[in-house]
Amino acid sequence: MTTQTPALAAGRPAPATARPPSAARATRRRIRRTALCFLAPFAVLFIGVYVAPIVYTVDQSLYKLHHSGLGLSAPTKTFTAFGNYVDAFHDSAFRASLLRVLLIGVVQVPVMLGLALLLALLLDAKSTLLKRFFRFAYFLPYALPGVIGALMWSYLVAPGLSPITSLAHDLGWSLNLTSNGMLAPTIGNMLTWGWTGYNMLIIYSALQAIPAELSEAATVDGCSAWRIAWHIKVPMVRPALVLTTVFSIIGTAQLYNEPATLQAVAPNLGSTYTPIFAAYDSVANNDFPYAATESVILAVLAFVLSFGFLRLVQRRGVAR
Repeated sequence: MTTQTPALAAGRPAPATARPPSAARATRRRIRRTALCFLAPFAVLFIGVYVAPIVYTVDQSLYKLHHSGLGLSAPTKTFTAFGNYVDAFHDSAFRASLLRVLLIGVVQVPVMLGLALLLALLLDAKSTLLKRFFRFAYFLPYALPGVIGALMWSYLVAPGLSPITSLAHDLGWSLNLTSNGMLAPTIGNMLTWGWTGYNMLIIYSALQAIPAELSEAATVDGCSAWRIAWHIKVPMVRPALVLTTVFSIIGTAQLYNEPATLQAVAPNLGSTYTPIFAAYDSVANNDFPYAATESVILAVLAFVLSFGFLRLVQRRGVAR
């Protein structure tokens, strides 16, 4: 007569033989070593390319350079803690560059993302024809090399060459797209032209992930195309809108290419027009600690704006 174990008699499978504790520990150590081997290349590059420069920049911002005599001797470096930061916030030109970039972003980013959302919704509509052509046409400004875009915009806004200025003159208007009052709108227009297609593609990709059954059910219930877009599609692509907004905030804080392009045709665009321009100007004057200070302030500003926007969005999401 065969004797059954209690587990088999109750209809349950017998428990597997447990590994010895030493074998389990050896397996865990082997898994950790394997994971570290895969993570090590990324960690080394991340620390060397990202963390180390940040630490070095912050460290340099805590010193000041002092020139003696006629400046023929090597400057001396002294530790001043936050002295450079106090000087930077008392620097009217640097404060103006921060405010200028902030104002450009407050106006340009919502306009650009609103236009990108509208184009993405039009491409996602069933009645839209030639979707591939328009998707390529919208994305083309971002895909163009920067040199070609720079030459094109230099021609379009140069006072003596601009066809826009000539047309306005024929209509009896006095228009100078590179004047002090028009520089910010011109730069904002260049940003919108170059980045709307990029953001449109991100939003359009999010629209493609929305189940078609939602729109079909709304159509059956009598919703129009615009009501479907506003009440179904836009809320569903909210994460993509948040992502593109954060990218746009960071990109606007780092504004450099467009003002650098306009300098060739706009001599009134100063060397401290944006915070990055101001940092480059300090480097040109061999004041590296002050340039590091301006870079740290700009990085903190970009972090505060992007993180603050994320927190605001999260609070509104929780409130809903």
